[in-house]
Amino acid sequence: MNDQLDSDEANDEAAIVTPDGEADLIDTDYTVGQDNIQPQIGPVYFDIHNPVFMISGLTIIAFVIFAVSAPEQASTMFGWLQPTLTSTFDVLFLFAGDVFVILALVLMISPLGKVRIGGTEATPDYSYSGWFAMLFAAGMGIGLMFFGVSEPITHYTSSLAADAGSPDSWAPLAGAAGMEMEARRLGMAATIFHWGLHPWAIYAVVGLSLAIFAFNKGLPLSVRSMFYPIFGERVWGWTGHIIDTLAVFATLFGLATSLGIGAQQANAGLDFLFGIPQNDISMVILICAITGVALLSVVAGLDAGVKRLSEINMVLAALLLGFVILVGPTLVIATGFFGNLVAYLEYLPALSNPFGRADTNFSQGWTSFYWAWWISWSPFVGMFIARVSRGRTVREFIFCVLLIPSLVSVLWMTAFGGTAITMLNEGHQAIADADLELKLFVMLDELPLAVITSFIAIVLVIVFFVTSSDSGSLVIDTITAGGKVDAPVPQRVFWATFEGVVAIVLLLGGGLTALQAAAVSTGLPFALVLLLASVALVKGLLSEPRTAK
Repeated sequence: MNDQLDSDEANDEAAIVTPDGEADLIDTDYTVGQDNIQPQIGPVYFDIHNPVFMISGLTIIAFVIFAVSAPEQASTMFGWLQPTLTSTFDVLFLFAGDVFVILALVLMISPLGKVRIGGTEATPDYSYSGWFAMLFAAGMGIGLMFFGVSEPITHYTSSLAADAGSPDSWAPLAGAAGMEMEARRLGMAATIFHWGLHPWAIYAVVGLSLAIFAFNKGLPLSVRSMFYPIFGERVWGWTGHIIDTLAVFATLFGLATSLGIGAQQANAGLDFLFGIPQNDISMVILICAITGVALLSVVAGLDAGVKRLSEINMVLAALLLGFVILVGPTLVIATGFFGNLVAYLEYLPALSNPFGRADTNFSQGWTSFYWAWWISWSPFVGMFIARVSRGRTVREFIFCVLLIPSLVSVLWMTAFGGTAITMLNEGHQAIADADLELKLFVMLDELPLAVITSFIAIVLVIVFFVTSSDSGSLVIDTITAGGKVDAPVPQRVFWATFEGVVAIVLLLGGGLTALQAAAVSTGLPFALVLLLASVALVKGLLSEPRTAK
């Protein structure tokens, strides 16, 4: 026990990082872990922030018990919750997304872009390749696999349909009924809109806020620290407890949404490739098995676990992307990349407009859900990016977190979605008719080496599942350990386990609708939290010294 306490003291010191060079340190009497308790159950030792861990942990356990014991009521609730929230608060979601994009771009080009994370003399902890691999794999890997084919095809067909623009249509804006080329441009622009600047701006604002207040201001790496310029010492009391608890809820349910989607696609792929039955039992077994692998990665730690898996997945993703570009309609993809970028920028003002939208099915059913999903992911992705971004300037950080992943998303959607649309126009109707989780495999089946590429796709989904669960449990554990960055491993095991359990409960309690409801319900309150955090970020950066370059 004494050895453990000695380790705790070292961890407390590590949790408050001393800046290198000049930085505007905040003078506070708060000590990392001062509100923590250290219960011990047999040989298992915990170090938890009492209000945050207990409230969030018990609430999530109660949710699981409710969903398991009353599945019909839970399914009814999920079916009502998602459309109600997205239709009621769609303006808020779209407005918040626009604010984050504008803020990120302004910070990048302003003199505040010269502020260096970690102090004026700080140096990066990771190479560009390792850094980019980790932030991209954590950011949206599973989603790109699931929606890379299904979303462009869906927007294209709904835009082309005869009823495009009618109240019942799901087409973006007014659609392009009967106009094949314009429907393709609009469908790709709408897809890129959901995977481009807006989601990565959300991640950039949260990640930058966490990094600045942890590595420059000397505060704990916790969500509450972002609000010190607004609430002062109150962030260490119940104001901060509420903020951190909301962050835990948003992170866990946002992750569960992604893990559930990934499990659906992996299960569909195994059924398509090997004939393994696609049912609730196989889904539960698959999630349990993948969660077990994630637990091994959690125990291995950040460098040995997440970093290594992220780099493996980036290689596999690059190979699959390169294969589709070379074997698919290469010229269409090459020209489509630039054409889709132009279409995206052309339609961006209309797609991002929060007010007076006639395409309510699209703006509420697609965009509002996506923005809530990205916002619910933002504590997890933002904190993870913050932990690995020390030494970067604000300009470098935003450029790499906002623009480069957005361009990669454009390339991915152009390659997979553009290939699928081309195949559909050539008569391969099966791609459009397939279920969402199966469309990728149906598209790959029309290309050479389908068995190999489909297997690689399944592996990608599974490893993205593992890296997301691993990274998420590390982040939630940091929040619920009062900002300690190296809390006891059993706590991370607890959170990684419950991410899988919640994903199972949501899938069995309503499938994709339940997953979407979970993301929207936790993303809504956190959208308000992040708008306030944007003000605090600007106030924090204004007091920071700037580097010469």
